[in-house]
Amino acid sequence: MSVLVTESRFPDPDRAYRALIEAHRGLSDEQSAALNSSLVLILANHIGDVAVLQDALALARQSLEQARSSPE
Repeated sequence: MSVLVTESRFPDPDRAYRALIEAHRGLSDEQSAALNSSLVLILANHIGDVAVLQDALALARQSLEQARSSPE
């Protein structure tokens, strides 16, 4: 597994977060899911490395599983 950078690399992380949230404003759940899918494919293509993509997918999956298993 490659080492993925998971800490923010944005000079202004709040601005990046706001941009992501704003992109979803006014969308239905289905449209929001489609936007996320499109964004993932665009960024995956930009990365252009299947091994890095697989590592990122595994990390994202792991974070979902941890969130499901943690007490609320």
